[in-house]
Amino acid sequence: MTVLARLDRLPWSSHQRRVVATLALCFAFELADINTFAYAAPALRSFLGISVREVSFITAAGFVGMFLGAAIGGRVAERVGRRAGLRVSVLWFSVFSLLNAVCFDGTTLFIARVATGIGLGAMTVIAITYLAELVPAAQRGRLQAATLALGLLGIPAMSFFARGVIGLGENAWRFVFLFGGLGLVALVLVSRLPESPHWLLAKDRGREAEAVVDRIEAVVSRKHELPPVPEAAAAAAPAPRVPVRELFRGKLARRTIMLALVWAFLTISYYGFASFAPTLLHEHGFSVTSSVGYSALTTLGAVPGALLAWPVADRFGMRGPIIGFSLVFAGSGIAYGLTFEPAAIITFGILVAALNQTLVALMYSYTPRLFPTAVRATGTGFCYGIGRVLNALGPLVIGQIYLSTGYVPVFLFVGACGLMITLSVLLLAPRRNRLEPVTGTPVAEQATA
Repeated sequence: MTVLARLDRLPWSSHQRRVVATLALCFAFELADINTFAYAAPALRSFLGISVREVSFITAAGFVGMFLGAAIGGRVAERVGRRAGLRVSVLWFSVFSLLNAVCFDGTTLFIARVATGIGLGAMTVIAITYLAELVPAAQRGRLQAATLALGLLGIPAMSFFARGVIGLGENAWRFVFLFGGLGLVALVLVSRLPESPHWLLAKDRGREAEAVVDRIEAVVSRKHELPPVPEAAAAAAPAPRVPVRELFRGKLARRTIMLALVWAFLTISYYGFASFAPTLLHEHGFSVTSSVGYSALTTLGAVPGALLAWPVADRFGMRGPIIGFSLVFAGSGIAYGLTFEPAAIITFGILVAALNQTLVALMYSYTPRLFPTAVRATGTGFCYGIGRVLNALGPLVIGQIYLSTGYVPVFLFVGACGLMITLSVLLLAPRRNRLEPVTGTPVAEQATA
């Protein structure tokens, strides 16, 4: 009887609910923090005199930090464990988010956003890897969708808070950054989660992995009958060690390239949109309050968008849904830029926010599945991080597009990124999911991608 086979046969229980609730709380403050600068930017333009170009550079700085955090966080999680890595990353971004509130010019904001981004990028990579290794394989997609959906509540909470305080005075923008600092409350809950059995086994700490699963089974068996472990799984071999260089060889290289491209275009398109929408609306003639208000309303699409991944994530594979949703996402981004009616701006903005989070939920589940345990966090961190470092160019590109050609071309660019996601998956993604089973070796999954 293998440790991971025992974990995979667990029924729905309080164990999954506790994991989802804890990680969702981490995501709530992390996702809120990613968006705080976008909502503070119009006020910074008015009260600190920061230019559109400076907004571009400061926004890009956050994404550079996220790339560094994703790359470093993945390696840290491989060395010290998923739980310890998650605690460090949450502490890091919470503390530096608070420091954003005391910045006094563009330079200090630039430095603060880089430092905050390091914690944000590390937290995301570690959390999605951690979740994939703490719950049964057949439930990962739905639980990733549920975690993201709950975590996304942090964005409208922060945006409406920003809408309420941003007009109170010239220093009211500082309060917007307090949201990310509240991530400190999640540290206690993270400490109560077990270490990943997958990681413990990869580190030859089999007895500790068995002890973790023993404790999980003890909690679950209080209210649920545990099904038997499949005989085929009981004879599975331990996970082999995989050198990091294998990420760039053979079939793993194809997956690494595909995932990096999808994350790049996904983050460039959405965060270029989300980071600049309030500022562009304001520059286009809407008041600061109206532009922030319209952008806040669009965030209401995020939670239902993430939940839209629930019925497809573990049933229809990933390839088809990602292709379909990215096409509609592209069309919605273009339509947003072609309308100037408030109702249409809000409608298409909600669609952009919703479909982006559908794609993110699917990618959170898809990315760690395509890598073996020994390099899962590193591979996930690399692909997610590449998206972030390329996305650092996104605000610069969007700022330049706006300054050079105007408002509408910005959203044509957003739509083009959505189309590139479709092409990347069509050309490079496996036609059938080849996912890592409980033993750690990639084999064909029954569901088609």
